[in-house]
Amino acid sequence: MTSAERHYARLGRTGLTVSRLGLGTVNFGDRVDEPAAHRLLDHALDRGINLIDTANIYGWRIHKGHTEEMIGRWLDSRARRDDVVLATKVGLPMTDRPNDGGLSLRHIVAACEASLRRLRTEWIDLYQIHKPDRGVGWDEMWQAMELLVAQGKVRYVGSSNAAGWQLAAGQEAANRRHFLGFASEQCLYNLVTRYPELELIPAAQAYGTAVLVWSPLHSGLLSGVLRKSREGSSVKSAQGRAASALAQQPDTIAAYEHFCAEIDRSPAEVALAWTIARPGVTAVLLGPRTVDHIDDAFRALDQPLSDTEQDELDKLFPPLGHGGPAPDAWISR
Repeated sequence: MTSAERHYARLGRTGLTVSRLGLGTVNFGDRVDEPAAHRLLDHALDRGINLIDTANIYGWRIHKGHTEEMIGRWLDSRARRDDVVLATKVGLPMTDRPNDGGLSLRHIVAACEASLRRLRTEWIDLYQIHKPDRGVGWDEMWQAMELLVAQGKVRYVGSSNAAGWQLAAGQEAANRRHFLGFASEQCLYNLVTRYPELELIPAAQAYGTAVLVWSPLHSGLLSGVLRKSREGSSVKSAQGRAASALAQQPDTIAAYEHFCAEIDRSPAEVALAWTIARPGVTAVLLGPRTVDHIDDAFRALDQPLSDTEQDELDKLFPPLGHGGPAPDAWISR
């Protein structure tokens, strides 16, 4: 495999090329201030990362839209817009007003216009629904997206946080309208959270939809949480989703960190290497706070795990049922 093949991939069945490591920006504005965020963006592009992922609600601890504004100021100060595949999201409430959230035609169009202003750009490369809206029909959602694509404000449409059946239903609705449909699906997937292997990833593969993974370290759980806790250096690892999972399986996480030490690789590097190599995965979205985090991720990409090492990880974090896609994962053998 060439370096280009290892570092880049097509976005599903589309002709768009994206880096296999993407820069996630959920930490921008809170854990990462604006000067540091701009350094991360510069470093990511210098290393060949072209996929920048954000959402209109990011930066909510300061105000919703703050992260898009930070990225917009960075784009405005650099002449590199054509080097970036810019992805953002729509659907979660921006205010308490009844029409300022969800996937109505009205909100999608208005939210896109607002994101374009904050991002200081004329187009969004990948416009993703943040999560399915069961109160809105697929035809209304696609009508909004078709309008934005026709106007040149959006290039491709993606989904995120969908179930396999929702991805299929949405794509079939797009097919009936003779529209390209979903270019990508962004999902939570890592060693601890393997349920996308049952139906979501197989559905994405069947439809030629790229899979973008968020939280490959499970909010820091797989980045050496126990060692960091002992050293007092943990910033995020013992909070939220990570804390809940750690309380449920402390012995497994301890064994995982011991395994990583035995093969002389950091826990974060091992978790990223496992995820990026999984069947159907197009790109992994990083949530770095330092440029070193980006450089560490490239080691995970460039140094794949051996078959033996992957087998050992399967023993520590077994796949659901018999493993593999549904229904074979649970029917009796």
